[in-house]
Amino acid sequence: MEGLYKTLPQHTYSWSQGRATFYKYQGFWNVQNFPEKTILAQSYQAQPSDILLCSCPKTGTTWLKALSFAILTREKFHASTTSPLLTTLPHDCVLFLENHSAKIKENPSDLDLPLLATHLPYSSLPKSVIASNCKIVYIYRNIKDVLVSYYHFVRELVNLSVEDAPFEGAFDDFCQGISSFGPYWDHILEYWKASQERPDRFLFLKYEDLKKDASCNVKQLAEFLGCPFSVEEEKTGVLENIINLCSFDSLSNLEVNKSGTYQADEVSGVEHRLFFRKATDGDWENYFTDEMKEKIDKLIDEKMSGTGLVLK
Repeated sequence: MEGLYKTLPQHTYSWSQGRATFYKYQGFWNVQNFPEKTILAQSYQAQPSDILLCSCPKTGTTWLKALSFAILTREKFHASTTSPLLTTLPHDCVLFLENHSAKIKENPSDLDLPLLATHLPYSSLPKSVIASNCKIVYIYRNIKDVLVSYYHFVRELVNLSVEDAPFEGAFDDFCQGISSFGPYWDHILEYWKASQERPDRFLFLKYEDLKKDASCNVKQLAEFLGCPFSVEEEKTGVLENIINLCSFDSLSNLEVNKSGTYQADEVSGVEHRLFFRKATDGDWENYFTDEMKEKIDKLIDEKMSGTGLVLK
């Protein structure tokens, strides 16, 4: 693989003091181990019954994992008392395909649910996923809030203070498409175009809509996953309990999510707390100048023109 890296475009974030270098592989940017993970993931043999939760980083992945897991396991576990989410990081309840492809391949029976997640672009998914007719849920979010959340995530990963990591540099890099699994707009558009060809296979969820009307969107998610809530479940509070369990306030205050380290691979780890920052809409207003807002709005208008998707 060392020879491959020499052929790839690379970029080091100036605002990271040289601590974050990205490589462009198959049209998307990521850290050094991305090509290996993409290649290893190709061995995954998807089944028609599988469900894949897809997203770019910092768009609501943790929330979507928790909700989907709770929905699919609600007959086995009570959301308030026995759910594994009370003691387990959502990323360990629903594995990332690219981070755990070897484990998934070697021990497919270990997966109690046909539920996986991925940040891989649609064009980099295993061929078996494309051919299997498995269901795909895609969550996306206002690009400005994604950028701010991503900036803080990377800044914390490389152990820099806000003062030592100028946001302006992160903004410029993001607008050039240089972010984990970026360009963000290309990641979304690949899945969106695929969903237009096979709408029965895809469910697109907008983070802001999920926050605004959790009940309606969670019911829609459950129906798409093949296990809709019954009238009786709604009456007895099953739906409400799941929404409450998976809320930011609930998950972020659980001891398991305030301590510990998530092993994304054999060599790197991410503190659990970094997956739970604010989960608020409009935080970007505390960071963007008027010029920044104008620039990114123009960029997204150009990229999303004619799609019907709103990212701002």
